[in-house]
Amino acid sequence: MKKVIVAVVVLGVLGVLGWQVYVRVKEAEGEGGPGRRGGRGGKAVAVAVEVVPVRKATIRDIGRFTGSLFPRSQFVVAPKVAGRLEKLVVDVGDPVTAGQLIAELDDDEYVQQIEQARAERAVAEANVAECKSSLEVASRELDRIEALRKKKVASESELDEASARRTACDAKHKVALAEVTRREAALKAAQVRSSYTRIRASWESGTSPRVVGERFVDEGEMLKPNTPIVSILDNSVLTAVIYVIERDYPKVRVGQPAMMTTDAFPGKTFSGRIVRIAPLLKETSRQARVEVEVPNAAQVLKPGMFVRTQFEFARHDEATVVPVAAVVRRNGKQGVFLADTGEMKARFIPVTLGIVNGELAEVVKPSLSGVVVTMGHHLLEDGSAIRLPGPSPVETATTQPKRGASTRPGGRP
Repeated sequence: MKKVIVAVVVLGVLGVLGWQVYVRVKEAEGEGGPGRRGGRGGKAVAVAVEVVPVRKATIRDIGRFTGSLFPRSQFVVAPKVAGRLEKLVVDVGDPVTAGQLIAELDDDEYVQQIEQARAERAVAEANVAECKSSLEVASRELDRIEALRKKKVASESELDEASARRTACDAKHKVALAEVTRREAALKAAQVRSSYTRIRASWESGTSPRVVGERFVDEGEMLKPNTPIVSILDNSVLTAVIYVIERDYPKVRVGQPAMMTTDAFPGKTFSGRIVRIAPLLKETSRQARVEVEVPNAAQVLKPGMFVRTQFEFARHDEATVVPVAAVVRRNGKQGVFLADTGEMKARFIPVTLGIVNGELAEVVKPSLSGVVVTMGHHLLEDGSAIRLPGPSPVETATTQPKRGASTRPGGRP
């Protein structure tokens, strides 16, 4: 019994749905579709549309991109020699000037090396004095033998022997002098190594103060050569790095101004200019790196902030513009429907567009005036009948009360 009731209900629902479909088909056949002849009289049905006047305005081609801020320069301060970190003078956020002391390492070992080098230099200098004295004695002996040889008192062999002794003493003296030079160099090397225990911040470009960005170690740690201690940032000028797509790449140029905003300072705009454009696009993303320099004298912007950047690629004043919603395609052509409000017809006009932004489109060709259809054009073809929003003149005349007629119920004045 239950199955029979369910079957009857299903058949009833299907019958209702079928009847609704039949009614709608008949209604569609009676109307004949928008813009077509149909119904009993075969009259064209007007399509309800919305229109907007064509106007003159300033239109700009704006490129919008996102990116991140980076310091103009950033480097890490690290020791050249190993040692225990004895003192750390600066911390995160501290200003730093060129040549300022950053940290000190334990220098006991290097001080001992300096003392040893000095002692070795003193020994070398004493050796020079001894060799010099020997050279002077050998020179006097050679002079004496030469004088005796002239008088035929000394033999030729004695002269040769005295000359050889002088030559040997001269060579020893030169070796001693060279040793002094070598010991001097060793002393200077020890002094330089000792100076490396006092670590300073140094840079060549500019003398304006910079700031400590990060600290990587604490006092008391044993450091190896090139172990990072702190990072130094130059935030007086920041660099915004953005990436432009292939379509916009030909529009950007060095020196082009840019406007930036960031969530950290809502409602505030920062200005900058393009300083570098990559000469290639990455194959993976088809994007090119563009660097925008942003003055930051007040130090309000910080590296790592997310920024939104705008470039004005082009600007046309007194341009003929229409809403972007008015632009359509028909038969492979791009154009607009111009509304003839006299004959209440829509005429399709092919157009050549210039700048197109989010709301407006510039019409370069042909010269355009009047009003264009912005809503309902998906139902239009060239020459389609249209009607504008609001009551028609006929409806207004029939619904307007006659002069002197009563507006009270029952027709009483």
